[in-house]
Amino acid sequence: MEKQIVKFSTEQENFWACEFGDDYINRNKGSKLLASNVHFFSNCLKHCDNIKSVLEFGSNIGMNLKALQILFPELNMSAIEINPLAANILKNEIPKTTIYNLSILDFKSEEKHDLVLIKGVLIHLNPEILNKVYKKLTESTSKYLLICEYYNRTPVTIPYRGHNDRLFKRDFAGEILDASHDLELIDYGFAYHRDNNFPQDDISWFLLKKIIVVR
Repeated sequence: MEKQIVKFSTEQENFWACEFGDDYINRNKGSKLLASNVHFFSNCLKHCDNIKSVLEFGSNIGMNLKALQILFPELNMSAIEINPLAANILKNEIPKTTIYNLSILDFKSEEKHDLVLIKGVLIHLNPEILNKVYKKLTESTSKYLLICEYYNRTPVTIPYRGHNDRLFKRDFAGEILDASHDLELIDYGFAYHRDNNFPQDDISWFLLKKIIVVR
């Protein structure tokens, strides 16, 4: 059966929805990655309490959600994933997950989640759409927002696996904090690719929390 081609509004979305996104799946799975993710999220979320639901922006096949499920066995999970093959694998791997197989830009929901997660996704989005994505992230959480991306104090573009305009580094969390008046930074850290036991891909993470205004 021939794969149906859906055209999106940016080159970066089309890139991840098609063959390159398919190839990414095989590079990012396995028991070692799962173990590293469990360790990673146990550090990121140590200051959180009463997390019962999560929405991940850009879930791929669910390696992050699998780790969170180990840490929070009763977690109600939802995921947005643009790549059809990855979304289908996630559906089979974690059947109870609510999956939105579409672009983040096309995602619409009034539902709030205790934790909203994005990991290694903002770096691959067209910078011109970031403000729209930031808004969706902040509007989707009722408690916590976890940003896990490559960090750079000023925006830079880096070649990615032979492709231009596919990898962008900047202070994503700082921009979200500047744009949102109801979020505060409560923790942050860094995970190194040379960690002897639980390596990650040089990810800087930032845990933001909704500010509850008492009237």
